Amino acid sequence: MTSPESNPTLLKWYAVRVKSNQENVTANSLSQSGFETFLPKQNHSPRSNPVAKRPLFPGYVFCRFDVCRRLPILMLSPVVNIVGIGKTPEPIDDEEMLSLQLATYSNLPLTPVSYTTGDKIRIAAGPLSGITGTFERRKNARIIVSVTLLQRSVAVDVPEEWIDSVQSRV
Repeated sequence: MTSPESNPTLLKWYAVRVKSNQENVTANSLSQSGFETFLPKQNHSPRSNPVAKRPLFPGYVFCRFDVCRRLPILMLSPVVNIVGIGKTPEPIDDEEMLSLQLATYSNLPLTPVSYTTGDKIRIAAGPLSGITGTFERRKNARIIVSVTLLQRSVAVDVPEEWIDSVQSRV
């Protein structure tokens, strides 16, 4: 039988709730302990100060781990809990996590917005190729990437020619 440590595809992403302004410290501690972490930050600051990048989801760090081996995470002093239903941790949807990672790594400006649901679209071209999210039209076309478990979303403006298709809500 394959253990999760020897097969990373068995590990799931979870949202770890942390104390106020402790996202960076927690992400660093988890990384140094051998956990894969993800702390999405705003790619674009109005002041264009790269040092002032703030977390897109204040109070949360994403961590990939075997839920049966979560005690070392919960023992860190900045950690409040692992987000879930009651006391049972709930993993982040893989497609949502991949879309959030691709959006963050694209270096396109991301803006936190109100949580949004709707028809899903897929981006077929450009640095966001492969992302799924909700389509919204303001001045420009934009895609909203949401983390359902957290009820949080971020938006990124995209050229309409990057959009591949609309998929019905599931």
